[in-house]
Amino acid sequence: MTNITAKTKLKYSSKGFDNQTLLHLYEQLAKPRLIEEKMLNLLRQGRISKWFSGIGQEAIAVGAACALQPDELIFTMHRNLGVFTARDMPLDRLFCQWQGKRRGYTKARDRSFHFGAMEHGIVGMISHLGPQLSLAAGTALAHKLKKEGKVSLAFTGEGATSQGEFHEALNVASVWKLPVIFVIENNGYGLSTLPSEQYACQDLVDRAIGYGMRSAKIDGNNILEVYQTIQKIATELRQNPEPFLLECVTFRMRGHEEASGTKYVPKDMMDAWALRDPISNFESWLKKEGILDDHHIDSIHKKYKKAIADAVEIMFNEPEPIPDTSEELKDVYAPHDPNPIDPSGPLRELRFIDALSEGLKEAMIKHPNLVLMGQDIAEYGGVFKITQGFVDSFGKERVRNTPLCESAIVGISLGLSLKGMKAMVEMQFADFVTCGFNQIVNNLAKLHWRWGQSADVVVRMPTGGGTGAGPFHSQSNEAWFTHIPGLKVVFPSTPYDAKGLLLAAFNDPNPVMFFEHKGLYRSESGPVPEGYYTVEIGKARLVRTGSQLSILTYGLGVRWAEKAVDELGISADILDLRSLVPLDYVSITASVKRTNKVLILHEDTLFGGIGGEIAAWISEHLFELLDAPVLRAASLDTPVPFAIPLEQNFFPIEQLKTQLNKLLNY
Repeated sequence: MTNITAKTKLKYSSKGFDNQTLLHLYEQLAKPRLIEEKMLNLLRQGRISKWFSGIGQEAIAVGAACALQPDELIFTMHRNLGVFTARDMPLDRLFCQWQGKRRGYTKARDRSFHFGAMEHGIVGMISHLGPQLSLAAGTALAHKLKKEGKVSLAFTGEGATSQGEFHEALNVASVWKLPVIFVIENNGYGLSTLPSEQYACQDLVDRAIGYGMRSAKIDGNNILEVYQTIQKIATELRQNPEPFLLECVTFRMRGHEEASGTKYVPKDMMDAWALRDPISNFESWLKKEGILDDHHIDSIHKKYKKAIADAVEIMFNEPEPIPDTSEELKDVYAPHDPNPIDPSGPLRELRFIDALSEGLKEAMIKHPNLVLMGQDIAEYGGVFKITQGFVDSFGKERVRNTPLCESAIVGISLGLSLKGMKAMVEMQFADFVTCGFNQIVNNLAKLHWRWGQSADVVVRMPTGGGTGAGPFHSQSNEAWFTHIPGLKVVFPSTPYDAKGLLLAAFNDPNPVMFFEHKGLYRSESGPVPEGYYTVEIGKARLVRTGSQLSILTYGLGVRWAEKAVDELGISADILDLRSLVPLDYVSITASVKRTNKVLILHEDTLFGGIGGEIAAWISEHLFELLDAPVLRAASLDTPVPFAIPLEQNFFPIEQLKTQLNKLLNY
C-alpha cells in the first residue's frame, strides 16, 4: 500500500477527464477556500466568534460531493465545507447558520456544521463524531431495500475511528452488505493527539480486513484521485451493494478550531504539507496543461468573492434571534394529529404478549415501509417469541436479525427514517439500551428540534423485574428517557392498550420509547379487538373511581394498586398513566379534584423516578386541592437483586400498603 507523506509529490493525469469537468472541479475547490479566507479575516476582526477550518483538506469534500449523484446523501463533519458549497447551498443561509441567526438551518439552535438539509442531500454531524456512520448505513439499507441503485457516504476522522460506533457501523454494513462508502479523513491530528496515540495499526484501511470489507488508501490532496476513486467505488456499489472503507491522507493546516492554534505541530511538517496544497497544485497543473489561465482564475475569484461578500452582508444585517418560547417548545416534536382509530373487530381474550405480537403484525401490514430490527427476532422469534413466524409472513428483509451493535442499529433506524421509512428496534432487554444511549438521546431525540427532520423510530423495551433475573435484566429505566425532550415514552399495562398504543406509536413520526413489562407478558390477559385500532398517546386510563384517595401509576404498578386497595378495602381512584411523555395532566387534575389525596406508585427506584416530577407538579399546580402531602411508593434505591426474596423486598409492594394507610389517616 502506498505510503503517502508530506514529501509525496502530487501527480495529476487528465486521462478520463474532459476540460469541462476539470474546470468544474477547480471552481468547486476555489469556492470553499475563498469562503474560508473571508471567515478567517472576519475572525481576526472580531466580527465572528468561532471557525472550524478545512484549509488543506478541500479535495476530499469536493471530490466526494462531485463524484456522487445529487440525491445520494452525504454525512459530513467539521471540515467538509466543500460538500455544502458543491451541493449549491445558499451562502446567505449557510453563513447565518454559522453565526446563530434565524435565517440559518437550525433557527439559531445549533452551531456551525451541526445540521442537515435534505433538499441538498446533506446530513450534518453531532459533536460525538461517530454516530453519522451508522446513519449513513441506514440510508444505504433503505436504498438496498428499495432497490434504488444508490449509495450513501459518511466522513469520519482518524481520531473518531477509535470510537465504538465506527466498529459497530462497519460491522453491520459488512454483514448486511450495504452500499455505503466510509471515508476516513486522516489529517494527522485528533485535535492535538497524534495517530500513534490513537491506534497501533500501520494503515487504518487494514481494519477493513477484519470486517471482510474492501478498502483503499489514497492521496486526499489530489482532487482527481479522490474524484475518480469515489466515482468508481460508487458505480460498483450501485450495481453490487457492499460497504467500502476509503482512507484519504491529508493534513490539517490550521487548528482543530481557530482558538486551538497549531503550536503542537512541528514547523517543518507544516511547511512540507503547505507545498502539497490541493488547490495551488491543481491550479498550476491546469495552467501548465493550458486548461486554465490567469484571466479565468481572476474571473472565478471575482465571481465567488462577490457572492461571498453579498452573503456576508445579509448575515450581518440579519437581526439576532428573538426568543419565542412557544415555538421552542412546539418544535421539540414533529407535528402529529393522533386521530385515534376506534376498533371495529370482535373482542377476544389475549395475553399481553399476544396483543403485542398482533399489534406488530397489524403495523407491518399497515406500513409496508416498516422494518423490524433486533437480536434474534427473525427465525428464532425473539427471546420472548413476540415476532415468531414474522419471517414467514414478511420476509427477512423486513424482519432483521442484528449483530450485538445496539448503537449502530439505532443509528441505522434513523437512517431509514431519513429516507422516508419506518423502523422498530427491539432491545432484547431494556437494560441493554445503555449501549445505544447516545444515538437515542442525542440523535433521535434532538433531530427535529435542531433542523426540522423527524425521526420515525419506535424502540421496544422489555422492562422490569419479578423473574429473579438480577441487576442486568430487571431494571426499570423509563425515567432516563422522560428527561430527554424529543422522546415520547409509553408504558401500557393491559393487552388492549399494548396493541393500541403500539399501533399509535408506529403512526407517530416522533421517536417513541415503548416499554413492555416482562412480568405482564404471559400473566396478564384481557379483551382485545381484532383488527386495526389505536389508543392515543398522552391519554391516561381511569382504571377505577374512588373517593378516599388517588393512586397514579403505570405498568405492573396498576396490578399492585388494584390488589392493595382490594385488600385494604379502600375506595380509590386508580389512574393508569399509560403515557409518561406526554403526561395527561387533565386526567391527573380530575382525579386529584375527586379525592384530594394522592399517592404515586412505580417500580422504578424512588430517587430520580418520574414520581418525583409528578409530585412536584401536583404540589405546584394543585396545592389548594390537597388534604395531605403527596406520597410516593417506589422500589429501594439499590440495583435489582437476583434472589427472589431479595427482589420481593426490593419492590414497593409492602411499602405501598404502609403509604396508603398513612395517607388515609392523615
